[in-house]
Amino acid sequence: MLEFLNDLLWGKVLIGVLITLGLWFTVASRFVQFRFFGQMFKILSGKQLFKHEQQGHLSSFQALLLSVAGRVGGGNIAGVAVAITLGGPGAVFWMWVIGLMGMATSYFECTLAQTFKKAEPDGTYRGGPAYYIRRGLGKKWQWLAALYSVLLLVTFGFGFTAMQSYSVATSFEDAFGIPTYYTGIALALIVGLIIFGGVKRIAKVSEVLVPVMALGYLGITLVVLGLNIEHIPDVIVLIVKSAFGLNPAIGGGIGAAILMGVKRGLFSNEAGLGSAPNVAAVAYVPHPVNQGIVQAFSVFIDTLILCSCTAFIILLSGIYDPATIASQGGVALTQSALADHVGEWGRMFVSIALLLFGFSTILYNYYLGENSLNFFSEENQNLFNAFRVMIICLCCWGAIMDLGTVFAFADITMGFLALANLLALALLFKTGLRVMRDYEQQRKEGIETPVFDATKFSDLNIDPAAWDQQPAQQDATDLPAANNTLKATS
Repeated sequence: MLEFLNDLLWGKVLIGVLITLGLWFTVASRFVQFRFFGQMFKILSGKQLFKHEQQGHLSSFQALLLSVAGRVGGGNIAGVAVAITLGGPGAVFWMWVIGLMGMATSYFECTLAQTFKKAEPDGTYRGGPAYYIRRGLGKKWQWLAALYSVLLLVTFGFGFTAMQSYSVATSFEDAFGIPTYYTGIALALIVGLIIFGGVKRIAKVSEVLVPVMALGYLGITLVVLGLNIEHIPDVIVLIVKSAFGLNPAIGGGIGAAILMGVKRGLFSNEAGLGSAPNVAAVAYVPHPVNQGIVQAFSVFIDTLILCSCTAFIILLSGIYDPATIASQGGVALTQSALADHVGEWGRMFVSIALLLFGFSTILYNYYLGENSLNFFSEENQNLFNAFRVMIICLCCWGAIMDLGTVFAFADITMGFLALANLLALALLFKTGLRVMRDYEQQRKEGIETPVFDATKFSDLNIDPAAWDQQPAQQDATDLPAANNTLKATS
């Protein structure tokens, strides 16, 4: 039954829905991911990206790193290797395609998450698909919001947490000979120390961890590319030809290439799943589009950069042989490929990279689970603490168990999760376009930093407290003067 549902969802339904909606979002928005590509870097270099101290908000930059921490995980190392094993080099091309279209999908889902976010008493925000379904679509769609929250909790909070622990533990056992239960216990202890500090502590850890792991992995790939620079054009040609079945069938032919490229691409960058909007809604931004643009860039980082790193490491190596590749798929293939380029220490490097990627993803998965629980029972600390204990136990259990059934079940729930979110995005697409046009109109009027005025959207069920811009508009240098004026008035 699991295999049947998996084949139905990923082999037929989701491929069509993802590509159709991705193209629709791209064309109807006039290729927003390309038009705003330069704006991504401008926002990343702007002061507003880092402003978060007012009212205890997280910054847009912290939300970006937290979402990258979630997107960048085992899928970038093991997932790409599996895609190449089962779908051939052509799977990489379709991962790129789904990544480029996913940038538009992620832009809209994260813009909507910001638009319909909810202000919390402690000065933070909550948001995500469950919130924009309930607020944007109304009470008659409450069932879809509840279903989405349950699927998010089961898929990310439970299934993917155990899976990440398993991937990290087995990789360390292969590279260093460390028993899996030792790795599971150590992982559980460190995760526990962080998640009991809440989202702010998770964001602080991600602020340090994500740049180190992403730049480190990119750096080793640049070394590999430098060592094999004359073969790069051949690999690119191989990827493109295999994508369209112009080479002898490798790993199952063009059908398998498309299937694995779409499936692993979505698994890696999560565009359309609705997971990243839960984090995108947490940040303070002057306008929802700001965070939409930033989150579209995180898809680019994940799929077009980091997934490509793994693909080129494998395809440029001397151990890549379509006839024998199936015998060492997943992490082992990436480890062997890097070891072929730089020596045996490459195996250890992949294991450490997977540890960092997996560790950051566990923190991200925890927050998604917490956000799901919050939808049903707002700020219930006892419930949160019980969930934190469960996450710690899952880190231990996942490291030592054979999780084949868990993986298959998580694939299915992830498919239904995507369908629920994509339905909501299709129904709210006009609202997303309306918010985008408000941002663009302000830019046309010469406003450098557009500001979202919730009163212009009074027909939407927006939380006005989440868009009380005045306190956050002041720079820290203005605060003393403002305080003196207040005292004088008193």
